[in-house]
Amino acid sequence: MPAIVVPSHVPGPVTAPATASHHGKSGTTFVAPVLMGLDPNLAIMMSGVATAIFLLATKGRVPSYLGCSLSFVGVAATIRASGGSSATVTGAVLVVGAVLFLVGLMVQRFGARIIHAAMPPVVTGAVVMLIGFNLAPVTASTYWPQDQWTALLVMLFTGLAVVCLRGFFSRIAIFLGLVFGYVLSWVLDLVFGKIHSPAGGAEAVDHWRLDLSAVGHADWIGLPSFHAPSFEWSAILVALPVVIALIAENAGHVKAVGEMTGDSLDDKLGTAIAADGAASMLSTAVGGPPNTTYSENIGVMAATRVYSTAAYWAAAFFALLFGLCPKFGAVVAAIPGGVLGGITVILYGMIGLLGAQIWLNAKVDLRNPLNLVPAAAGIIIGVGGVSLKISDNFELSGIALGTLVVITGYHALRAFAPAHLKTQEPLLDSGTSQYDEQPPAGTS
Repeated sequence: MPAIVVPSHVPGPVTAPATASHHGKSGTTFVAPVLMGLDPNLAIMMSGVATAIFLLATKGRVPSYLGCSLSFVGVAATIRASGGSSATVTGAVLVVGAVLFLVGLMVQRFGARIIHAAMPPVVTGAVVMLIGFNLAPVTASTYWPQDQWTALLVMLFTGLAVVCLRGFFSRIAIFLGLVFGYVLSWVLDLVFGKIHSPAGGAEAVDHWRLDLSAVGHADWIGLPSFHAPSFEWSAILVALPVVIALIAENAGHVKAVGEMTGDSLDDKLGTAIAADGAASMLSTAVGGPPNTTYSENIGVMAATRVYSTAAYWAAAFFALLFGLCPKFGAVVAAIPGGVLGGITVILYGMIGLLGAQIWLNAKVDLRNPLNLVPAAAGIIIGVGGVSLKISDNFELSGIALGTLVVITGYHALRAFAPAHLKTQEPLLDSGTSQYDEQPPAGTS
């Protein structure tokens, strides 16, 4: 997979090749746009707009702040590796938002059982896992080599913050890791001077770990950079599998908030998914990244015990203000490559392991070959970048091919499997409130 070039001077496109845990997402609204090569200012602004749309659509019953999901980072990397531009990335993701919107309408009409019928937990977990682990080469070949010792120290600091801190500070561990990395890079520049390493490219050069020159030249007030999307089938096919991860994120969020507030929100699942899709369509239509809700938001709610949507309206307002400050975007875009190396080691791994968590919560039996075979094949294809050439102009590979193998493989095998392999208790037959319920005594 070709290397990603992180913009070190001004926000710009990445020239490169779900969902993090609840400790990780707090910082990814800042990090994800940089990893995708999109304008951080526009990303922050549109996250505020998306949050407002979501709160209006759900009539304030589902408190949430929408931000950019890391599930899209692998999609952006793959599209750019094939020569796609920022417009190609946002066009492909706009289609993902449209599909998510339609899924939300279908859930409103037919209930959550339609999700389970098409994407049982073994499928959802496998797709989330291959999306996360597909990103491992990006960290290993691009970010980590830029400053391996900074990456190692940032990884250790962030890990300690996640495990040892409590409450609110544990929930913003990724953000604290970014701050620590910034300060560490600045100190190392002062003490040791420039570092000789790849600065996002293939050749090693002398460069500052932390280059804030663009911050000094950036205006305090100004509009972000807008661009129109463009649509290419090859890019769209790469992006579509992320729909599965987004459905899982939304379902987890709605269920978790309902349990925390004591207000059953199963009737709002379809609305939440549709609002998520509509917000992503609007953001990508002007050149921003997609925006999604996620269950990690409940970590902040649990720590602060603030469930009022008024707090999220305020957050959306401040996001709009930050979006109008190019200097803020320049600070985000200047995140050193070594810092991203330490952060993404944890974040990308978290995305992949969320797939395993879906399996655990659903009690997926991987001793059952009906579950094991399609998941195993799809994950290896997705992580290893296996490709299938259909014609001279059309090829399926990586995430897209892996997802296709998992979904079609599972349903095809299930059609021919003997009855004793198909006895696992359904998970979503009556809506998301059935996630963790045990079957009655005496049943299989």
